[in-house]
Amino acid sequence: MVQRDSQNQQSVALAANLGLARPPAIYLIAILSGLVLHFAWPMRLVPNLARPYGGLIAILAVTLFIWSIKTFRSAGTPVPGSRPTTAIVKVGPYRSSRNPIYLAFSLFQIGIALGVNDAWIVITLLPAIALISFVVIPREESYLEARFGEEYAAYKASVRRWL
Repeated sequence: MVQRDSQNQQSVALAANLGLARPPAIYLIAILSGLVLHFAWPMRLVPNLARPYGGLIAILAVTLFIWSIKTFRSAGTPVPGSRPTTAIVKVGPYRSSRNPIYLAFSLFQIGIALGVNDAWIVITLLPAIALISFVVIPREESYLEARFGEEYAAYKASVRRWL
């Protein structure tokens, strides 16, 4: 399924993520896998004094997630990658990161890992980040480059992927 973008007159995919690799599912599977491993074979991560920082990091992650979603909505573009993007968002958290929602998901998982004090939850985060970095984000960037051309290229050149 493609649509014509009137600006650059080339075929553009209908949406950035029509595949099975949905970021919320990727992170949820990583967290659940880490928790299963935690209960099966606990592997301490940090001294117990550091555990409260897990809650703080999780709160920071939720705050970043909410801010990112609100910024998308105020720009009038949908959040799910399965729906067509209508605008390049360059304000709010998107001034510093092209992917603040994925950053929030990653921070949330780190917060959980610290909170329950288990290294497995960090270890299962690594394949999630790899999948996001090498499969999901490149597909989304190709879509945005095709749909928005130079506008997205300029944004991509000026703002880092994660931080």
